[in-house]
Amino acid sequence: MRSLPSAASAGLLAGLLLLAPAAHAQSSRAPAAPPFQALSMLGDTLRALPLSPAVQARYEAQLATARRAYVRTPTNVDSIIWYARRLGYLGKLRESIDIYTRGIRLYPNNPWLYRHRGHRYISVRDFASAVTDLKRADDLTRDKPDEVEPDGQPNAKNTPIGTLKSNIGYHLALAYYLQGSWGEAAQVAQREVDAATNDDRRVSMAHWLYMSLRRAGRTADAAKVLQPMRRNMNIIENQAYHKLMLLYKGLLPADSVLTASATGELSVQDASAAYGVANWHWYNGRRAEAEALYRRIVDGGQWGAFGTIAAEVELSRSPNGASARR
Repeated sequence: MRSLPSAASAGLLAGLLLLAPAAHAQSSRAPAAPPFQALSMLGDTLRALPLSPAVQARYEAQLATARRAYVRTPTNVDSIIWYARRLGYLGKLRESIDIYTRGIRLYPNNPWLYRHRGHRYISVRDFASAVTDLKRADDLTRDKPDEVEPDGQPNAKNTPIGTLKSNIGYHLALAYYLQGSWGEAAQVAQREVDAATNDDRRVSMAHWLYMSLRRAGRTADAAKVLQPMRRNMNIIENQAYHKLMLLYKGLLPADSVLTASATGELSVQDASAAYGVANWHWYNGRRAEAEALYRRIVDGGQWGAFGTIAAEVELSRSPNGASARR
């Protein structure tokens, strides 16, 4: 009979088992899939992301590559992050968060892991955990050089527009906003607007800054955010945010911002743009138009989009459908 392992060796063994994906991959019985990925703010179960067959196939191929790298090097931080990111793109949010958590156990001071897990906590509507993770990432990167963040799905120019710090700031401001913490959201967003080094980051952060200030009743401060917005900005991928800023400034009509398919369905990008238009109706006193658009966004089924999450929040705040505050 083999002797029982010591407490220390037992702990090491447990850790190795936790980080042994190859053993899991070779298991003849796969673990049961969770019944759903998240609950919406309205209590609906969120299961599979509505991806087109072509996108689904591309994401699955990318995930297979990332999984092989993770199996080969399960303690490599890049393998951990890319495996979890690829899981997230496919809507496998619970698995994605679990992989980030395993990584954090190995590297408790790695800001990338907190930045990405914070993003996925937003996706599962756990805003408090998102704030905790993103604040931790913010603290870990303070007074340190910034780094360009490679895109999981490159834009048309194959030019990353975000950095580690700017993406931490973007998601932290968003998490605060979704909590209804307008002041904290505005503070972080203002910091990121001031630090922006390209127009894509400038318009995306200015959007959430403007939204936060309007919801906080700081109309004069919000108006100042619009002053540097102009038509001829150098935008690579954040065209929706750019159009929204021009809408808020009175340079574009709402129907030039909202686009949809012939069936009226909203894409992920359209859901985010539609939320901005709905809010524009809301704080200008057109509450019925705002509520109708919030509902249209949610009914569109793009539950992974930040615009959809925000619309759910609005509809959850009032039995009548939407309100400016809890």
